[in-house]
Amino acid sequence: MAETTAYRICPLCEATCGLELTIADGLVTGARGDRADVFSHGFVCPKGATIGELEDDPDRLRSPMVRDGDDWREVGWEEAFAAVRRGLDEVTGRHGRQALALYLGNPNVHTLAGGLYAGPLARALGSTNLYTASTVDQMPKHVSSGLLFGDPLAIPVPDLDRTSYLLVLGANPLESNGSLCTAADFPGKLKALRRRGGTLVVVDPRRTRTARLADRHLPIRPGADAYLLFGVVRTLFTEGLVADTPGVDGVADVERLSRDFAPDDVADVCGIPAEEIRRIARELAAAPSAAVYARIGTCTAEFGTLTNWLVDVVNVLTGNLDRPGGAMFPLAPHRRPGTGSGRGFRTGRWHSRVRGLPEVRGELPATTLADEIRTPGEGRVRALITVAGNPVLSLPGGERLGDALGDLEFMVSVDPYLNETTRHAHVILPPPPPSRSPHYDLAFGDLAVRNTARYSPPAVPLRDGELEECAILSRLIGIVSGQDTDVDESAIAHLLGRAIADPSSPVHGRDPAELLPRLTGETPALRRLDLMLRLGAYGDGFGAVPDGLSLRALRNAPHGVDLGPLRPRLPEVLRTPSGRIELCPPPLAEDAVRLRGGLARRRTGLVLIGRRHLRSNNSWLHNVPGLVRGSNRCTLQVNPEDAGRLGLTDAGTAKVTGAGGTIEAEVEVTAEIMPGVVSLPHGWGHGRPGTRMAVAAAHPGVNANALIDPLALDPLSGNAVLNGVPVEVQPA
Repeated sequence: MAETTAYRICPLCEATCGLELTIADGLVTGARGDRADVFSHGFVCPKGATIGELEDDPDRLRSPMVRDGDDWREVGWEEAFAAVRRGLDEVTGRHGRQALALYLGNPNVHTLAGGLYAGPLARALGSTNLYTASTVDQMPKHVSSGLLFGDPLAIPVPDLDRTSYLLVLGANPLESNGSLCTAADFPGKLKALRRRGGTLVVVDPRRTRTARLADRHLPIRPGADAYLLFGVVRTLFTEGLVADTPGVDGVADVERLSRDFAPDDVADVCGIPAEEIRRIARELAAAPSAAVYARIGTCTAEFGTLTNWLVDVVNVLTGNLDRPGGAMFPLAPHRRPGTGSGRGFRTGRWHSRVRGLPEVRGELPATTLADEIRTPGEGRVRALITVAGNPVLSLPGGERLGDALGDLEFMVSVDPYLNETTRHAHVILPPPPPSRSPHYDLAFGDLAVRNTARYSPPAVPLRDGELEECAILSRLIGIVSGQDTDVDESAIAHLLGRAIADPSSPVHGRDPAELLPRLTGETPALRRLDLMLRLGAYGDGFGAVPDGLSLRALRNAPHGVDLGPLRPRLPEVLRTPSGRIELCPPPLAEDAVRLRGGLARRRTGLVLIGRRHLRSNNSWLHNVPGLVRGSNRCTLQVNPEDAGRLGLTDAGTAKVTGAGGTIEAEVEVTAEIMPGVVSLPHGWGHGRPGTRMAVAAAHPGVNANALIDPLALDPLSGNAVLNGVPVEVQPA
C-alpha cells in the first residue's frame, strides 16, 4: 500500500495550522504539523493530529438521508434535492417566505463552502428569520467594531509578534488556540513575548493554562470586565496618560462617562484592588507597545458590547491602535484596501416577531428561534434550514427548541451527523470529510496576526456518491430562491463588474470577455476564489502585477505565501460617515448608564462561567475517540472553600439550578477557580434518543445551557448571557 503526502490547512479551530497528511489507499492515516508552513511552522494541537479519526468516523453520514416517520433511509442526491424542493415549496405555498428560517452553525466559518455560500443562502431565503452561532459567541465584538469603525468586520487583533505588553481578558488561548485572533502557536507567541522581556497580564476567574504562563493573574468577578476597563480609562485621564488621538472623535465624551468609574468605585464590583487597576493603566501607557485582547468570556456577559468597546477605547487612548506591537487590522489576500469612508453601522432595521428583539448584522438573536417556531400567528416559522449547527445543544433553552423542531412542517440539515438537532430533520445532506474538499480561509484571513495566503486542494478524491459541500450549498441556494441561476457565475459577474468600474482597480476599464476565460479552477467555486485573489490587495490583477497572487500561484506554494507583518491601515479601514474613529457612539454612551446602575448592586451567591478545552471545539468534535480523553472532561469545577461550605466532594455529584433549569454534574474540586464561581464547559449533553454518535453518547456530559435563561441578552448585540450567571449548587 503506497503512501503519499499532502499538505492541508487544519479546519478544526481558528489557529488554521498547516498539516502534513499521510495518505494511504484513499485514507488519511497520519497527521502532523507542517514545519514548512509559512504561518504555523510545524505547530499542531491534538485536534489536528486526530483529523484522520474525524475523517473515518463510522458514524459520519456518507449519503443523503430522508426520514420516514421514525426511520431513516439513504437516497441519492437527486431524490434528496427533490424532497427538499417539495418540502420548502409546500411551506412557502401555504405560509409565504417569512415562514422560512435559517440557522448557521460555527463550523461554517471553517470551510470555503461556508465562506462563499452562507451569505447568498441567507439572501435567497427571502425572510428575516436568520439565526447564527454568532449570538452565543462574538456578536458584541462585531457591534462595538461597527459602531467605532463603521465596519463590524474591522476587528483589530493584537500584534503578538511585536508587542511588549499584552492584557488578556476572558480568553484562554492556550486551550482555545485563539479566537477572533488567528495565531497558530499562540502558546509559543506568548512565551516569546516573555522571553523578549515583555509582560503578560491575564484577567480571568480561573487560573487557566494561559493565566499560569502570565506575569500576573488577576481573578475577576465574572461579568465585571467593563468596570475594570472603565477604571483603567478613568486612570488614563486623571493621571494625564492619554496619548495624542488624531483622527478620533468623542474623546471628551468618553472622559465624561469615565467619571463615574474611578478605580476606588469599581474595585469592589470587579474584585480587583484599585491600585492594581491603576497599575494596569500606567503599564499600558508606559509600555513601548501594548495591546488589550478580550474574548468569549467578555462577549457572553451582561455588558458584552460595552466591554468590547472599552477594549478598543483603551487601545486608542494609549496610542496602541493601528501601530506595530499594538492592536492592528489585518488585510486578507482576497480583500482590497478601503477608501476610509462609508455609511456607518446600525442595528434594529427590523425586529423579531414575538419578542421584538432588534436585528444585528442581518440576523436575530438565536435564542428566540424557539419562540418564532412555537408562537402561532402570521409569520410563524414553519420550515428550517440548518447548516453545520447543533443549536439544541449550543443555545440556552435548547430543550424547548428541540421540542419546537418536532413541530416544524419541514426541516433540512446540511450536516455529517445525526445529532441532537438533525434528528428532527426530514432531509439531511452530508458534506464529505474535510480532506476531500478544497480549503481557503475566507474568515480567518481577516483576523490573522500575520498576513499570509494559503490554499489547500483536496488531498483525497471524492468517493462515489459524495458531493462537494460547495456544490451542495449552491444547489440548495437554487432551490430556496426558486431560481436556477448559477450563484457562482452571478457572483463572478458582480465582482468583476465592480472592479472594472473602479478607477483604483488594476482591471479598470477592461473587457470582461477578455478576463473571464483566464480564471482557473476545476469548479465554479474555485473560479470565484481565483477572481477574489487576483483582484485582492496582493493579487496579480490579471497580469498588472506579475508576481501577484492568483489561485495558480497558491497551488504552486503548498506551504503558503508569507505577505509580511501587519501594517497600519487607518484611515482606509474606516467605514464611518465622518471617515474618523467615532470613539463614543450614542448607543454605547446610553448603555453606560445601565453599567453605572450596577455599581450599587449587591453581588452574593455563586455564579457560573464556561470553560474551553484544547481537545474540543463546541459540540462538533465530541465523537472523535482521541478527543474525549484526558482533561477534556465535563465536570463542575468548584473552589475548595465553596465545596467545604456546600458539602461537595471531589468526584461526587452536585445538583445545579439556574434560571433555565436544573442539571446534575460530577464535581471537580480545584483551587484553580476563584471562590464564588463554578465552571462547566460548553457543548455537552449528548446521547439523546434518535442520534447516531456512539462516542459522544458514551461520554455525554451535561448541558450547561440548560441552566441559562434564554431571555437574558446583551441589549446592544442580542448575544446570550452565558457567563456570570447566578446558580445554586448543592449535593445531589
